[in-house]
Amino acid sequence: MTPPDSGHTILISSRKGLIPLFNKVEICGVNTATLPVLSEKRKQELLALIQHGSPDEKKSARQEMIEGNLRLVLSVVQRFANRSENPDDLFQVGCIGLMKAIDNFNCDKEVRFSTYGVPMIIGEIRRYLRDNNTVRVSRSLRDIAYRAMQFKETYLSEHDREPTIDEIAHALSLPRESVVIALEAIVEPVSLYEPVYTDGSDTIYVMDQIGDHNDDKNWVDAIVLKETIRSLNEREKRLLSLRFLKGKTQMEVAEEIGISQAQVSRLEKAVLGKIKKEL
Repeated sequence: MTPPDSGHTILISSRKGLIPLFNKVEICGVNTATLPVLSEKRKQELLALIQHGSPDEKKSARQEMIEGNLRLVLSVVQRFANRSENPDDLFQVGCIGLMKAIDNFNCDKEVRFSTYGVPMIIGEIRRYLRDNNTVRVSRSLRDIAYRAMQFKETYLSEHDREPTIDEIAHALSLPRESVVIALEAIVEPVSLYEPVYTDGSDTIYVMDQIGDHNDDKNWVDAIVLKETIRSLNEREKRLLSLRFLKGKTQMEVAEEIGISQAQVSRLEKAVLGKIKKEL
């Protein structure tokens, strides 16, 4: 494999040996259970070497820092487990975000590396998902959104917090509305059937959380329907139960109740007419 001119070579330990890669990390053969874990103190030491050490020290420290934070990438990728994307692809993209976080981390800020690294990894994965989105967004909106995202990343590294919409708009010299529309336009669509919560038995999906302009009307209609059914006589209630709850034919209902099929038909029309009139 020939590395691009601006690429950085990294090595990922696997059961297949050290794999040299450029600008991406493959999960190929990696036993995630054996991935190393670095203490916060060791991370700070490595980051200091990356920024102030000799060329050899920087290279060695960067390699150890990457390998020691692959678990962090995996934990972020799990947040996107409900997507249809290949987990290996998301892992590779997340590792690019990890490398960006390592290269741009400011050791002078009293902040844990994970506090800075996680948003960078998430941002890289979201950018990948946007670029592979089947919904097409205009070039102008996409350009504004990318400029806004770049500003957010820079601002986050300098201030340890994300900027507000007003701060982004001011920095880009754009109306607040334009920034909001652009950022909303590149948000990946979410399936109505994507689960948002489960307790092991009942699952709540996105569609369950969506409001309906007719909620009040539906609620009133439900009450009226219950009251109307309650006002029916026993034979009418039994007919509705047999026809619409048990799914019996008019002929089967006629035999069970002891009347003709024609009488069942007339009775059914009368009952349904009464209900429709009340609703």
